[in-house]
Amino acid sequence: MNALENTPLEFCLKLARASAALTRKMDNVLGSVHGLSFGDFTLLLHLSQAPNSRLRRGDLADKVGLTASGVTRSLIPLEKIGLVAREADVRDARVGYAVLTPTGQELLQNALLSAQNTSTELLEATPKHALEGLVTTLGILSGR
Repeated sequence: MNALENTPLEFCLKLARASAALTRKMDNVLGSVHGLSFGDFTLLLHLSQAPNSRLRRGDLADKVGLTASGVTRSLIPLEKIGLVAREADVRDARVGYAVLTPTGQELLQNALLSAQNTSTELLEATPKHALEGLVTTLGILSGR
């Protein structure tokens, strides 16, 4: 019997491996079809779900689990190709927003279908009740 079998550590190790495999698969699908990485897709998705499709960079960082500087570095290429724009706060010049552009919204809508199909394919063997439990557990782990 494996000393790690059915332990929290085994879960964490398998979660890390599954996360890497999922990211690779999503990167491949989203990259080849839409020119986006899974990280890019996640940023665009969170922006699209925000009021007026805009978030402070720090808030976006919290949502995706990156530092504010990590989000800034990730947004630069998206800004260069017109998917995201920078917007200053009219009341506080220190605050910067990331805003999803109409071009970014259109690309995201197309990529969303690919991401949904890939997610369904990856999890097709997972029973619904197990998936619901995993979603709850991952929410707890991510602080959401």
